[in-house]
Parts: sequence; structure tokens; C-alpha cells
Amino acid sequence: MTLIDTLQTSFKTVVSYRIRSLLIILAMALGVAAVVILTAIGDGARNYVINQFSSIGTNLLVVLPGRAETSGSFLGAVLGQTPRDLTLKDAQLIGRLPYVRRYAPLNVGEAELSAANRLREVTVLGSNANLIPIRHMKLAQGSFMAPGTENNAQIVLGAKIAREFFPHTQAIGQRVRLGDSRFLVSGVLTAQGETMGFNTDEIVIIPIDFAQTLFNTTSLFRILIEAKNHSDIEPAKRAILATLKQSHDGEEDTTVITQDAILATFDKILQALTLAVAGIAAISLIVAGILVMNVMLIAINQRTAEIGLLKAIGATSGDIRRLFFAEAVWLSLVGAVLGFLLGQFGSLLLRLTFPQLPAWAPAWASVAGILVALATGVLASLFPANRAARLDAVKALGKK
Repeated sequence: MTLIDTLQTSFKTVVSYRIRSLLIILAMALGVAAVVILTAIGDGARNYVINQFSSIGTNLLVVLPGRAETSGSFLGAVLGQTPRDLTLKDAQLIGRLPYVRRYAPLNVGEAELSAANRLREVTVLGSNANLIPIRHMKLAQGSFMAPGTENNAQIVLGAKIAREFFPHTQAIGQRVRLGDSRFLVSGVLTAQGETMGFNTDEIVIIPIDFAQTLFNTTSLFRILIEAKNHSDIEPAKRAILATLKQSHDGEEDTTVITQDAILATFDKILQALTLAVAGIAAISLIVAGILVMNVMLIAINQRTAEIGLLKAIGATSGDIRRLFFAEAVWLSLVGAVLGFLLGQFGSLLLRLTFPQLPAWAPAWASVAGILVALATGVLASLFPANRAARLDAVKALGKK
């Protein structure tokens, strides 16, 4: 029996047993579709996180008070010990380092904003003019802390805040009250929406000195730093730690987090998650393989006379074995292709439902799903094929 004869005969057999074939194809298709959709979700989540972190800045480093490397933070809190605060002096020292393009001291808090007979609680960021370029924000109107205006009580409003308080007039040049102080609106941010769970459209930004007065503090929440180049990130981190250690009387009481380190951590976690869900989905392919084996074993009993006839007219055991292999390949291949198409359609629905999630299945997952489906189908057919090949022609013809 030639290869063409084998393929034609097996295809006719698959088509003739419609319900049986449809069940196997459906089982394979659902398994492959599950692999494609779940890996699309996992990889989409990974790309979403990467895009979110990329949008908050480039070549970014963040300085925090306290050492994250030590595990004694809880004991220190019990003994009344707290990490040394970051100060404006620390920020200025960091700003002089050769690897640093710009820096932005940061304080964060909440206060009541009132103007034009409106009042609401807002998130307040206290910083300098570098915060906007470091955080990749843009001003739709006006400016913030132009040279010579550092000591002015000016405020930048988020896009939504500006619309709420000044729906019919231009916000620039208006006076607002934040807490107990009055500020001049000098700028309005471009609408940007949420980034890493933080809505920049609902914030206000004021100079760092005014923020420290408003929140009654001399310390900083964070210091944001932008390195000159990507290759300067690690040298900048070492230089910052050395500078702060010297400034803090030899104490290593600060932590510097790099954007790359955060991204690498999330990337590893989400890649592992993607592989895990792909493995879980692949279990359904094993179930489909068991279905293939069971159905083909039943088919042998139904087709005993047919197998005997094939052997009687000259078909060898190898021909019978290849015939069953070919049937498994047809079923697995059609199921895998259908599953791939269903998976792509499911991924498309996810992207339409959640536009912010780039749910594209990675190429390796699609290829692996199809190959695993084929391998599972063929392996599951080994036992039935061998059993069919061992049938005696005379005895098989004698059975009805």
C-alpha cells in the first residue's frame, strides 16, 4: 500500500465515521484553543506590565529610605528604630553626579482643593520641574516652575481636575486654594489616564518646598532619577548609594531600585505564569489523546472484518499500522488547526473586550499546541494500531 493509498483510505474512513471523528476533532480543538488563549492572556499580561513600566520613565532609578536587602525592618520598628529620612540635600547631592541627567525629589499626600465654588480631595505631588519629563508627563497648557519662578506658589492641574473646576473658562491664571494656601494655576497636564494604577488626570503638582510646608515634613517620600544613558544605570546606582552613605555618616540606610530590575522580576514571574497555564491547558490535550485511543480501540472491534479483508488482499501488518497512524494524524491535524483558529478568535475577543491588554498568543505557544496535539494523537494510536496489525486475517474475516 503506497503512501497516497494510505492517506486516501484513512481520510475516507475518518469521513465515514462522522460523529466519532467530530468528537475527537472537537476534543483536540478545545485543547489547542485553551493553550493559545491562556498563553495569550499570560503573555499579554507580561507585555502590559512592561508597557506600563516603560510609560512611567526611561533609564529610571528610584531612591527609597531604608535598606530593602535586610530582613530586620520589623525588629527595628519594634525597637523604635526608623530608617533615616531622605532630604532635599540628598536629592541635590545626587543631582550633581555625572551619570545623572535630571532628578526629582518627591512628596505625595492628599489635600482639599477648592475653587469656583467647588471642593474635592486630590492627590498632591510635590516636586520640581524635572518631574514632568522624568515621568513622561506632558503639559497641554502653560508651564511649571519656569526659571526664576521656583519660589512662586504655582500649581499644575491634572486634565480631569482642570475640567471639573474650570469647565467653561481657561484654567491657566486662575487662583485655587489647596489646604490653607493659595496657588496660581500655571499649567494643565495632557490627559494620560491610568499608569500602574495611578491616574495622572486626577493629581495636582506643586513645588516641593510648598508640599513640605503643606504636609508639615522635611523628609522626602522618594527621589526619582533619570540616568543619562541606559548603560549609566548601574554606575549611577553605585554612585548614588556611595554618595548617600557618605552623606548619612557611613550608614547604608537607603535603597536604589532600577527600572530594569523591576521589569526583569515581573518578566520572570509572568513568563513562569504563562508556562504554567500553558501546561495546565496542555493536560486537556492528553485527555484528548486518551479519547483517541479509546475510540480507536472500539473502532478495531467494529472494523475487524475490514482489517481481515485488507490483509486477505495483500495488506501487511505495517500497512494496517500505518493506516491507523494516518487516521490519527488526520484527526489530530484537523483538530489542531481548528483549535488554533478558535484560539486566535478567542484572543481577538479578549483584545476587543480589554483593549489595554495586548492578548497576542506567542508564536511558540501556537506551534507547540499544534505539535503536542499531533504527537498526542499519534502516540495514543500506537497501542490500537499495533493491536489491529496483529489481527489474524482468517479469524478477522470470520467475525461479523
